[in-house]
Amino acid sequence: MESGKYCVSLTEYQRFKTRVVSVGDLKIGGNHPIVIQSMTTTDTMDTKLTVEQSIRMIDAGCELVRITAPSKKEAENLQNIKDELHKRGYNTPLVADIHFTPNAAEIAARIVEKVRINPGNYADKKKFEEIEYTDESYDLELERIKKRFVPLVRICKEHGTAMRIGTNHGSLSDRIMSRYGDTPLGMVESAMEFLRICEEENYFNIVLSMKASNPKVMIEAYRLLVNHMLKENMNYPLHLGVTEAGEGEDGRIKSAVGIGALLEDGLGDTVRVSLTEEPEAEIPVAQELVKRYNGRENHRPIPKVTDNPLHVFDFERRKTRAIKNIGDHNHPVVIADLSLKKEIKPSSLFAFGYNYSVKNDKWNLTDQAVDYLFINDQNINFEIPGSLSIIQNHSIWLSNRDKARHYPFIRASQYLTNTMECSEEINFIYACLPDLSTDLIEKLQHDSTAVLFIDTYNKHGLAEQRRMFIDLMNASCTVPVIIGRAYGYLSADQLQLFSSTDIGGLLVDGLGDGIFIAAENCGPDQAINQTAFGVLQATRTRISKTEYISCPSCGRTLFDLQEVTAKIRKRTEHLKGVKIGIMGCIVNGPGEMADADYGYVGTGVGKISLYKEKQVVQRNVPEANAVDELIELIKTHGDWVDPK
Repeated sequence: MESGKYCVSLTEYQRFKTRVVSVGDLKIGGNHPIVIQSMTTTDTMDTKLTVEQSIRMIDAGCELVRITAPSKKEAENLQNIKDELHKRGYNTPLVADIHFTPNAAEIAARIVEKVRINPGNYADKKKFEEIEYTDESYDLELERIKKRFVPLVRICKEHGTAMRIGTNHGSLSDRIMSRYGDTPLGMVESAMEFLRICEEENYFNIVLSMKASNPKVMIEAYRLLVNHMLKENMNYPLHLGVTEAGEGEDGRIKSAVGIGALLEDGLGDTVRVSLTEEPEAEIPVAQELVKRYNGRENHRPIPKVTDNPLHVFDFERRKTRAIKNIGDHNHPVVIADLSLKKEIKPSSLFAFGYNYSVKNDKWNLTDQAVDYLFINDQNINFEIPGSLSIIQNHSIWLSNRDKARHYPFIRASQYLTNTMECSEEINFIYACLPDLSTDLIEKLQHDSTAVLFIDTYNKHGLAEQRRMFIDLMNASCTVPVIIGRAYGYLSADQLQLFSSTDIGGLLVDGLGDGIFIAAENCGPDQAINQTAFGVLQATRTRISKTEYISCPSCGRTLFDLQEVTAKIRKRTEHLKGVKIGIMGCIVNGPGEMADADYGYVGTGVGKISLYKEKQVVQRNVPEANAVDELIELIKTHGDWVDPK
């Protein structure tokens, strides 16, 4: 087996073939369709509300309903919820979500069709303590965990109950952190320890997940998990999700980057999109992500990869040379498409981050101001902002070549003729995979003005464009590359999801020095621009706004997450580059928001704890004052700026 293998093929779409897991009458894995699931946000002890919300989820298309069971009483009440659902004609399987309470899991496993346990919390501990383990002391801890875990395994086996071993990046135990660090490898080993115990008991009805709020970490962890399973002749189904993705546009883009990148490679048997919204709102998003792969097997063939230079288990940006502000250590540029405009006026730029003040006779830039405009056969007859450049079809550029910051767009076949007049600064060379010949790569490598502008019309477009990067890397060609994708007649939501998958899935592998979304009849220009910058933000390749790591709420939540998230966003959304975690309870608190700069965590009814990174700095702040106190905390640490 190849050491870096994590999917069937990098170029031919095939689902990774897993064993079939039975969750009641529902089948996950094998050749069965990808299952859509979600989680209730109600108090599990409120049977009526939980049943009603479950029905809304099921009616929206949810095929598996997860319900939190933080203690024995909630676990016992799952029977009442299940009975009431059956009475109303709903037989959708239920999953009990367990964290710290093995006794609740053992009760739930006798009632519902599946239990989810988190290895970092189940019979293990997280106090952010670094502990020195010898091999002997580590094995003793594993033996202790085994004794605590085996009773649940045996109950599941006896009752035909399925299990999800769900590792969360933010809740790795102190034991795992001490040996493996805060890494995707630690996430994988955390799950594999529990998985090996299950196999010793001849229990195999298991689904695995590797969730993180950072899509790059999440993708690497799932890939590494499959790689380790292959080494141990395992093939368990995968539950995909980006945890604490947030709300609205941000939550959808971040989820699509993580989930979509894995689906592209045939990984994933069940999907949950975690949004800080009502759970039924998650279902259509998951459905849109999944349905793109119906019939994907019929894509145009792409040559196989025999030598893969990509860093698939850790992030390393492809090395490129700098050409003005493109490539090398520059953040990826954003190119906006104005080629379909009948006339380009100063007001045409407003949607792309440039606002012209007539009074002051100057341009004002936002944090989401694009770097280049592609106008094809158009002309611009006004003075453009100094930070903006124009890309034109070569034949039109010839009449504008003396204008500052105007550059030609040249097709690969024309470029190779060596007869064209080119810019002395930047030339954008357009190519698809069939154009990427040895001659083209060699010329690009020796042309200090060339930027490669790649496109695809393959149904399996991410794989085709990835193959182009692989060819360039294997030829040691350091030409900067713009990732271009064209879409037509999509809703704004579809454009968000599809472009986040197609472009984000390359960026997370360190590929791409810029992005270009050509979207015809796919919503307003401003929404398209926000999507482009949102993809860069979600992949952590260019930060243009505040990032919110907010959980989707569940029965453990101690405040109204949607309302509080909206309040915090209103006060802080101008803080570019600051990451704020908003967590409904301590289970998803300091661990899940470990990546955040500041944290707002429910720790009791009406009580909030505030964090600076992983450290709690204020406990039991009354909820009425907590947002103000969060702002003061940000000011104290020097990250506050007054809004413009």
